[in-house]
Formats: sequence, structure tokens, C-alpha cells
Amino acid sequence: MLIFLLFLWVHLGMLLGGILLIKRGKLTLGRSILTVWLLILAVPAAYLILAVAALTVQAVLGVSPDRYVAVLAGIAALVIAIFLCIIWGVLKKKKVYVPICVISGILALALGGNAAYDIYQRSIPKISEKDNLLYTYAPYGSGSKVYIPDEEPEIRFTEDIPRMDGATALYPIYSSFARMVYPKEVLEREEYEIYNNEYLQCTKTPQAYENLANGEVDVIFAAAPSDEQVKYAKDLGVEFELTPIGREAFVFFVNVKNPIEEITVEQIQQIYSGELTQWEELGVKGFGEIRAFQRSEGSGSQSTLEKLMEGKDLMEAPKEDVVDMMAGIIERTADYKNYRNALGFSFRFYSMEMIQNKQIKLLEVDGISPTEENIENGTYPLASEFYAVTRPDASENTKKLVEWIQGEQGQDIIKGTGYTPLEME
Repeated sequence: MLIFLLFLWVHLGMLLGGILLIKRGKLTLGRSILTVWLLILAVPAAYLILAVAALTVQAVLGVSPDRYVAVLAGIAALVIAIFLCIIWGVLKKKKVYVPICVISGILALALGGNAAYDIYQRSIPKISEKDNLLYTYAPYGSGSKVYIPDEEPEIRFTEDIPRMDGATALYPIYSSFARMVYPKEVLEREEYEIYNNEYLQCTKTPQAYENLANGEVDVIFAAAPSDEQVKYAKDLGVEFELTPIGREAFVFFVNVKNPIEEITVEQIQQIYSGELTQWEELGVKGFGEIRAFQRSEGSGSQSTLEKLMEGKDLMEAPKEDVVDMMAGIIERTADYKNYRNALGFSFRFYSMEMIQNKQIKLLEVDGISPTEENIENGTYPLASEFYAVTRPDASENTKKLVEWIQGEQGQDIIKGTGYTPLEME
């Protein structure tokens, strides 16, 4: 209705202005009415054009449109000011080059500053950023880093092959399992299928638990499930069977320029509950507010953080707007970005071996460093088990696979990959 009234008003103004222009003695009034009409038309047109431009930039570059609300308002105001100067100059027959140049310069600075800020934001690395991450550990990928033991496997599967899925952080392990005991022909695929295979895939923890509950895979490798994942399975009449197969450290990291070296479990809980908000409260001066990132709901590391909080309420995670081709602009948990004042968490192998990001450093927790030795001897306080997760109705071959993983060869693969097996010789 509002659009219709605006449309009617604009066209009535255009009609009235045109009539008055035709009649003698009414030129000034007619020009004034047409000027007002042009302004009414210019305002929504300017905003519409700039809004489309902003959304296009957001879709292509992946930047958040939140800031563009303010930027658009300023740019539209400048565009309208230029338009007003032109109209005033035409009506008064005066030169308006100076104000137009000044306003255009301000507009250029606004656009340039905004673009520079976007470039700066994109230059800050994310912990998840690494091209072809899973390709690096594909069973038969070119130059694959997957661990290959020297000895022949004690078992091999040629039929009723268990379908694997799991967490990204554990993909190097179960990729090696598949390389050892699965036929080569079922794992060799075109590049785009290398981690989306019928028998070996990596859909990440939340989807992997859902796939297992739905019977779409036979075994997944992940941290313990969240309460929501357990409930989802229970609603389907399914229970998860968790078999420990190794241990890994839950680690916290900061920008390498941050002078802090250690943090306590209590401080972690206070930060992620919102009680501690400034680095200065941890003895670090000049770093301002703690930008504490979280992971997406249901991920293995996020579930581990929730367990670490021991009943304390988690503060709201930093959010970002992204473009979804089906749903438009949606809000999601922001990926970790290595800002100067950032704090993030993950699992040790994923953060240091798979990502190999030299711009972050791991923190000691309660004075203990997250080394393999400290994970093995149990002194690092945030070491926990990871699991081969199955259903009660698992096939015989799935049970044999899990049993083999618990044995000497399976544990050797876990150790050789860079994780800590359950028992060390």
C-alpha cells in the first residue's frame, strides 16, 4: 500500500509540474515541483542501487552486510547532495563545480575506506583456512600425507565394507584405516569425490552423528556426542555405542603476538561465561577486549567446551552474516579469525599439524603444555578420549573393524598419524 501511494504521489507531481511548465508564468513553480519529484524518485533509487551493490559485494567477497547499513546511508546522502547541487545550479544558472567536487571527494574516500577495511578483514587468516585440507590426507591422493604402516594388515574387507564418516580433525586417522583394510578400487575416485565416498567420507561431527543415527554410515570417528545429538538418536530409537580408540588434547590458542603464555581452566570458564572480558584482567596490557570465538553448534570442539563449562552458561558466540543460495542472508557462528586480541580453541593435531598456522600459539593450561608426552602421562588437564562410534545393530565387519582399531595395528596408526593411542609401549 505504501509503495502504491508513493508511486501515485510521484506521478501526480510529475503531471502537475508538466502542466505548470506548459503554462506561461508558472515556470518557476513547475520547475520546483519537478525538482521535488526528481528528489522523491532519486532517494529510493539511490538506496536501491546501493543496496543491490552492497549485497553483491557481500555475496562475492563474503563480508558482513551489517556495516553496509551505515555506509549505504552515508553514500546515499552524498549522492543526493550531489544531485541537489546539480538541480540548484540548473535552476539558479550558477556554477557548482566546487561543492560537487568536494562531495565527490568525500564519497570516494568513503568508498575507498570501506574497501580498504574489507581488504584488511580478508587478510586476517582463519584457523580453518587451508586449501585442499582433506586432499592432503586422502588415502590415495597425490602426495598424500596419510600414514602408511610397513606391515601387512591383519584384516581386509572385500564385501560388506563398513561405511566410515566423522570429524575433520580425525580424518587423517580413519583415512589411514581405510587405506590399510579397504580395497584400493573402492577408495580411488575423481578429485571432487575424494572425501565424499560411499565407504569413506568426512561430513564433520554434527552431520556424521546424524548420518549414523539414520543408518547412512556404519561407524564414525569423533569426540563424544552432545546432548542434542544423543536426543536426536534416541528419538529415532537408536543409542550410540562409544569405543575409546585414542586421546587428544583440547587446546586454546591466541595470536602469536599476544604475550600471554598460559591460562587456567577457571579463567577459561570465566571468559566463555562473560565474567572476564579484558586481556588486562589476565595481565596482558594493550590488547583490549578478549574476542573469544566459538565453534558451530554440535561440532566436537564446541561440545567439549560445553562440557568444560561445568554447568555455567556460555555467552553468545560472535556471529557473522553469510549468503545462503537457498535462504538468502543468514546468521551463523563466526569462524575464528586471528585478530590481535582473539582467543580460540580446537584439538591439538588439527590446529598444529593439519593447519600448520604459524600465526597462532597454543597456551599452557594450568601450567601444563599440550605436548604428546603430557597427553600420554595424563598431566595435561584437558586431554580427552575420542571414539569409534557405532550402533547396537552394527554389522559383524563393523565390529571387527573397531576391534582391529583397538589392537596393535590400529593403535600404531593413531600414534603414527600424530595422536596419542590409548596404550603406549
